[in-house]
Amino acid sequence: MLAPMTSEPEQQFGVGAPDAFQRLWTPHRMAYIQGEGKPTGPGADDGCPFCSIPAKADEDGLIVARGELVYAVLNLYPYNGGHLMVVPFRHVADYTELDGAETAELADFTKRAMRALREAAGAHGFNIGMNQGSVAGAGIAAHLHQHIVPRWGGDTNFLPVVGHTKVLPQLLADTRKMLADVWPTV
Repeated sequence: MLAPMTSEPEQQFGVGAPDAFQRLWTPHRMAYIQGEGKPTGPGADDGCPFCSIPAKADEDGLIVARGELVYAVLNLYPYNGGHLMVVPFRHVADYTELDGAETAELADFTKRAMRALREAAGAHGFNIGMNQGSVAGAGIAAHLHQHIVPRWGGDTNFLPVVGHTKVLPQLLADTRKMLADVWPTV
């Protein structure tokens, strides 16, 4: 039997003095923190998720669109709803390793991602970038990927700043379908 809901926060004793803050628990993030699914080495056969995602159905891999040389995929741990990544199919770690055709398609997919996010979700702006190497913050440094993070006026509130928690208003599968549906038109 489930315990009845109460409006009073539960106290957890033994963890310090109560500070009047309520905690938002996000245990699903522990997989990311502990490195679950991260490559064990620099090679394509070392467990690289960006190499294995294209073998999945679009819905299962959260792929929004596929090109000849790159694909657009939702971030499993998004900074904001609609956070996409453009990833080359070829396993390369550094932007300078892309050939001209890959660079061109990566740029085109970035522009298309922006248009899709504006059309489907009304994005007001974007943070776009790549973290090159683990020292620069790349969670998966062995396989290049460019982030496209949509932004809206007023999308920053106290939760990310104080609580280090992001509230996402939509399930990833629903976001993937919404963006995939408009992708061919952008």
